[in-house]
Amino acid sequence: MPASYAYLGPEGTFTEVALRTLPEAATRQLIPYVSVQSALDAVRGGEAEAAFVPIENSVEGGITTTLDELVAGAPLMIYREVLLSITFALLVRPGTKLADIKTVSAHPAAQPQVRNWLKANLPDALWESAASNADAARLVQEGRYDAAFAGEFAAARYGLNALETGIHDAENAQTRFVLVGRPARPAAPTGADKTSVVLWQSDDHPGGLRDLLGEFATRGVNLMLLQSRPTGAGIGNYCFCIDAEGHISDRRMAEALMGLKRICREVRFLGSYPRAEVSVADVAAPLPGTSDREFVAASDWVARCQDGRF
Repeated sequence: MPASYAYLGPEGTFTEVALRTLPEAATRQLIPYVSVQSALDAVRGGEAEAAFVPIENSVEGGITTTLDELVAGAPLMIYREVLLSITFALLVRPGTKLADIKTVSAHPAAQPQVRNWLKANLPDALWESAASNADAARLVQEGRYDAAFAGEFAAARYGLNALETGIHDAENAQTRFVLVGRPARPAAPTGADKTSVVLWQSDDHPGGLRDLLGEFATRGVNLMLLQSRPTGAGIGNYCFCIDAEGHISDRRMAEALMGLKRICREVRFLGSYPRAEVSVADVAAPLPGTSDREFVAASDWVARCQDGRF
């Protein structure tokens, strides 16, 4: 396996900045790809050891491009996550003034994070989406657009000026990025972990989603993300992307996943991995009756009953 990580490029993206916070990134060749799909396909095809891509932001929720790529195609697994605080700069060619800007560009996920600023300061500017914020900066450099919303750090890379900085509609906005590789044994539990899965219902019936969520709720597993995505099989056909607190080696999580496997048409395990910026001390204690010790004790009691030793 080549010692390389693919990431959503080109150089100068928030994705690259987040990736470089991982200690192991210093020992890998970091290769930019033009899209999330191409970065993940590089892993599937053996061109890269892992891919680093955005998956969620605190303003709009899940990044649908990434979720859809993890739902479809050959299975992949999440091994790490990184949270990065996001503020934008308005990057322009030297000499450009605010009144000169007629077109602006950025990644589609950036638009909801700068919408109010854009309305207040450039209400007549035409928005054009780009493959990434850094790619928008590159297109400004080439003269395709007048301005790009990107990280201030990208200005020097593309010979642009930061006309405005610190742009964000929501305070403390963050984007979550994940390191994705081919399926293997999950890392050992840390006590502050997250498990990601995709669920397909066996059939469409009243209370179907409640049945899925009930497998988590009755075992005291807290959900952190729930997002429906169309399956492509027609209107009304959806799968569900879920992040839940805990590790697959936790008894409550394992039993919830077994319950889901029994009632779902398909369950895709996307990995159990450490939660970013969360320590064991930050994790709430399990609800009464849902700790590993209590699951083991209940299992032992059933075994004794079966042996006539109750």
